[in-house]
Amino acid sequence: MSKECHFDLKQRFYVKISVVTNNLHGRIALLLSKRMALAEEAVMRGRCWGNRILWVCGLTGVILAQAKCALAQSGSTEKAAVSENAQKIDLAAMGSLLQQLQSQVQELNGQVNTLKAQQASTEAQSAELRRELDVAKLQLVALSSEPRQVAPGQIPPSSVAPQTSAEERLAKLEENQQLADAKAAEQNQIKVESSSKYRLRLSGMVLFNMYADRGHVDNQDFPQIATAPGPLSSDGTFGASLRQSQIGLEGFGPTIAGARTSANVQFDFAGGFPDQPNGVSFGFMRLRTGTIRFDWKNTSVIAGQDSLFIAPLSPTSIASLAIPALSYSGNLWAWTPQLRVEHRVILSENSSLLLQGGILDSWSGDMPVSQYSRYPTWGESSGQPAYAARVAWTQAIRGQSMTVGVGGYYGRQLWGYGRSVDSWVGTMDLALPLGKFVEFDGQFYRGRAAGGLGGGIGQSVLWQGSLLDPGTQVDGLNSMGGWAQLKYKATTKLQFNGAFGQDNPFAGDLREYGGSQLFYPHPLSKNQTALANCLYQPRSDLVLSVEYRRLKTFTLDSYANAANIVSLSVGYIF
Repeated sequence: MSKECHFDLKQRFYVKISVVTNNLHGRIALLLSKRMALAEEAVMRGRCWGNRILWVCGLTGVILAQAKCALAQSGSTEKAAVSENAQKIDLAAMGSLLQQLQSQVQELNGQVNTLKAQQASTEAQSAELRRELDVAKLQLVALSSEPRQVAPGQIPPSSVAPQTSAEERLAKLEENQQLADAKAAEQNQIKVESSSKYRLRLSGMVLFNMYADRGHVDNQDFPQIATAPGPLSSDGTFGASLRQSQIGLEGFGPTIAGARTSANVQFDFAGGFPDQPNGVSFGFMRLRTGTIRFDWKNTSVIAGQDSLFIAPLSPTSIASLAIPALSYSGNLWAWTPQLRVEHRVILSENSSLLLQGGILDSWSGDMPVSQYSRYPTWGESSGQPAYAARVAWTQAIRGQSMTVGVGGYYGRQLWGYGRSVDSWVGTMDLALPLGKFVEFDGQFYRGRAAGGLGGGIGQSVLWQGSLLDPGTQVDGLNSMGGWAQLKYKATTKLQFNGAFGQDNPFAGDLREYGGSQLFYPHPLSKNQTALANCLYQPRSDLVLSVEYRRLKTFTLDSYANAANIVSLSVGYIF
């Protein structure tokens, strides 16, 4: 109801009240005049009429009071109507505001639900990644004690290296993901094909080595010992080579009796030189290793030509890949035809045991008699293989793996006229993480007639007189040696390595037999090598290295020769 309507009703009510009041006053005045006229006639009735007059006056007052009350009530009704109208207006505004707030709350609820769904998805992905990392950790713990080889396209590891930290693993996973994406984009390109339906993979590394030698060494591009200068020798040399480059093929076959089958073969170009001008730059291809594998869940059977599994570690270096670093300085090495069995035993969530055993071709370190016809070596002439075994224990410590292994080797050599020599070696290897960025690796051996395995600086047996004389006695040379390396991983792409190795044939044995042996013109009683290098791998397919190496070789009861080598290496991995 509008304000004008209320005002009109009010005016009408006031008019009616005024009319009623005037009528009453007129009637009262008329009655009073009549009563006054009759007053004289009714003197005797004065009191009675006086009372009546008073009663009429009182009634008039009551009517006036009621009129005022009605007027007051009319004002209150108007005010109540106005208040009710204001309340209605306020309620309408409040309703509109509530509707706006309700829509905003619904919008916020939708955003909150979306955030909750995203958070739940992220937590699920994190849980899945955590589970995958835990599974990978268990697998790495179980497999970390296996012998590692210098595969084509890889930096030579210090064999069973401690497990990397979480940050390094994540960085490696990211890089692997990038590589996987790149490979997926290349699927339309022509790939390596084989005559079978199974997959074949080509890998390798083009390795450029530039070096400067000060002193005299047995081999310019990957030296092992320091030698005496010749009459035409200079004080230093400089050169470069690509013959340590490698090529590898790996095939993946069917599953046989529950075992995954695979095979690989590796070559380099360090097999010698052609007889032609500048032939030192055209190295012959050489077979390094090649294996056929049958892998079950915890057991593997490996057949082929492979590195020594009783001495699985090797210092980190790409300046010397054709022959492992610190060879003839305490690092046993031989790419030996062998058949071996490996079994992994999971002791606990963070601990495992690796058992290895096999038979090997019995190497004695002697040179081939012919370039084309194969004649038996002194070890093969014994008519039996060599035997080897190793036990390694791996324990995870704060996300990294510590491995301790012990191994043994036995072979027999026959040097004609019934002269047999027992060849044996005992080994111990250790891979120990010293924190997130530092790790220690080392290997030690003690043996006899171990020249075929790289021990004794390549010297195996001693004798006096002529081997054609049945009375000439042949004995094995005792030797011992080892090496140690300290690695500092500054980042996932940059590392620094320092290593020292020594091989020590027993000087007493050399003196007793006058130093007669087949390998060197003069018997060597000690060989030491120290190296330091920096490896930088900005991408997984590129590696750079700078290395310094010092060799010091002692001739029995005579002088020592020394040499210093600085090398720069650039490798492209494919």
